[in-house]
Order: sequence, then C-alpha cells, then structure tokens
Amino acid sequence: MRLRMMFVGDSMTIGRAGDYTWRYRMWQHLGDSCEIVGPRTGLYESSTAYANPAFPAGARRHLSGWGEGWQHMAPVIRETVTAHRADLLLVSLGLIDLGFYTDAEQTALHAHRFLTEAREANPHIRAVLLPVIPNIRAETDAPFAAQVAHFNVLLAKTLADLDEPRSPLLLASRPETYDIHTDTYDGTHPNESGERKLAGAFADALHQGWGIGGPSPSSPFRSS
Repeated sequence: MRLRMMFVGDSMTIGRAGDYTWRYRMWQHLGDSCEIVGPRTGLYESSTAYANPAFPAGARRHLSGWGEGWQHMAPVIRETVTAHRADLLLVSLGLIDLGFYTDAEQTALHAHRFLTEAREANPHIRAVLLPVIPNIRAETDAPFAAQVAHFNVLLAKTLADLDEPRSPLLLASRPETYDIHTDTYDGTHPNESGERKLAGAFADALHQGWGIGGPSPSSPFRSS
C-alpha cells in the first residue's frame, strides 16, 4: 500500500500563478511511490495556472496557503489528517509566523501542537520538517534573523523530544547551496532552481531516513 503524503506549508509551498512549485518537483521525483493527498489543489488566489498544465490534478493536492503558518495549521491538522488519511507530512512552515505573528518560543509551541494534533488523527504518522530559511529581511533586521535562528534550534529540540518509533519525525537539512539571491525571485519565494533545491532537501531526508524514493538527483530535478 502506498503512503499517503501531504504537503503542508505557506507561500513558499503553495506557489503563485506560473510556478512549477517544489511540490511538483517532489511529484516528479517520487512518481507512484506515494499518493499525494490534501484538501486544496490551487495556487495563490485560487489560480490553477501551474507552469506545467500537465501536472495531474491528483498530484496537486496539498494543505498550504499564502500567509498561513504554524498557528493557522495547528488547529486544522487533526481534522485534515483524518479526512484525507495522511500517513506522511512534508512540512515547510515558520517564516511567516516569525515575520508577522509570533516569536520563536510561541512559534515552537504551535509546531508542538501541530505534531500532537496530527498524531491524535494518526498515531503512526511520519513527518519531515524543513528548518526556516532566513529571507532577505534577515540581512538587515538582526533581531528577526536571531528569532529565525532561535526557532530552528527550538524546532530541532521539539522533534527530538517528540520523536518515537511508531511515529518518527525527521528534520530535513537546509540545501547547502541555497542562496536567496539566486534561488528566489524576491528574496523569499523560490524560483525554479529554489524549487528543485527545496524538493531535494525533502527527497534526501526521505531516502536517507526511511528509504522512501531515491536520493535527490545530482543535477537537480527536471525543469518541466
């Protein structure tokens, strides 16, 4: 039986009109090894204009939203996991929380609640989480940069504290070559090279941690 995988994220995950999205790159990489599930299929502002219109409708499913963070996803993850019978979560959240809503400690509490609620729906759920990648604001806002760094430490501790054999949790590694000046279109949101690198981070975590899929390609992810 294939794992039922759900993407959870903010604007970096949902994408906008004309994007491929890193979700698309993961679908390319994993093929039929996982079934993608989730309540949403569109891009920002309900656009359906993916860069590749052949991206199958079933593979477009996700739980992500522009301007949504841990505090938005924690209250809905239990019902969503239940409704869509998710077995595996790929999560990229936190930047929007720290930028607009909550400090590092509060954000970590929302992440803890999110994982606890997901397990209430499925005690055997697995999750891979990506640390927050500082955006262009962090280059000129030292307190914000410090909050991002502090949250990433708290996130790693949260995963270590909550990890258990029946419901394992993995912290993906930030792509070593990820550069906000060349891998985003605005200092925050991934362009095509950024999408490939984010997908590669999740692909490597899945392969190294649980033998799911293969390692990310040395020449990352096809462009179409």
